Amino acid sequence: MNKKKFVLILYFSFLCSVPVNAQMMTEQAADALFESLSNWGRWGENDQKGTVNLITPETRVAAAQLVQAGVSVSMAHEVLDEPAADNFSPYDHRMTSIGSSPGPWSGDFIGVSYHGYAHSHLDALCHRFQFGTMYNGYSEGEVTDAGCGQLAITAFQEGVFGRGIVMDFPRLRGVDWLENGTAITSDWLEEWEEANDIKIGSGDIVLIRTGRWMRRAALGPWNLAADSAGLHASSVSWFKERDVALIGSDSALDVKPSLVEGYDSPVHALVLVALGMPIFDNLDLEAVAEEAQRQGRAEFLFTTAPLRVNGGTGSPLNPIATF
Repeated sequence: MNKKKFVLILYFSFLCSVPVNAQMMTEQAADALFESLSNWGRWGENDQKGTVNLITPETRVAAAQLVQAGVSVSMAHEVLDEPAADNFSPYDHRMTSIGSSPGPWSGDFIGVSYHGYAHSHLDALCHRFQFGTMYNGYSEGEVTDAGCGQLAITAFQEGVFGRGIVMDFPRLRGVDWLENGTAITSDWLEEWEEANDIKIGSGDIVLIRTGRWMRRAALGPWNLAADSAGLHASSVSWFKERDVALIGSDSALDVKPSLVEGYDSPVHALVLVALGMPIFDNLDLEAVAEEAQRQGRAEFLFTTAPLRVNGGTGSPLNPIATF
């Protein structure tokens, strides 16, 4: 076999190993996106809220008018308190006072390390560093044993109230869930908009359904850090162009493997550090997707609020969709 033929065989073998919808990205190309997508300074050099600034009194009033049927559903997954392949840090829930105690009160303790792939939570902007900095140029040195000195979760203590949109990609593709490793690109986002006759715009809260929880119920838990459907890094430009306020998914947003050289979670890095956009991880979007189908619309009033933890890197929460 000559050298040229051997190289061609290796090349085509590589192509066959990559999902057909994926686009490989070099580390240099990903690095360049941090500058081209940056929102640093857009809302002032001392800004703490990032893209949440795009939620205004006007967008809140418009979102409130989406409530027509008065039907609400939770978008948090039930608390997982057993170890599993996707849950390395289960909730610690134990009773401190029970019915057989002297009483007359019952009580319990709840504790959790919530970042990861199991628990529904919101990432604060101090959750991620890149090139030694956080959003808006704050140094990673601002995060100490005392907590986040800048960009902590308390920046969002007024809560989140806006137009939520669930982008249901399994339904778009006519499947129960997206296969692991499926990368959602900007073309998918445009296709979903056209199919659902909706335009995503400034101040919106966009939620990506991959069908993760339906797959887990059918096949059992697995290590999402190694293998899961999600957004490709190239799609972040689309969310910047649309001025989306917050983003979330039923997984941890990034496709895994990431398809970007040198980056494990490039979407998290670009969204949190360059855009200054908080992320909802591990939401349960099954009920809201079903209700959206019943209501015949993918938009609704989105409401939630994080815990007011000084210096916190995020917060567990229970977001609500009201149609």
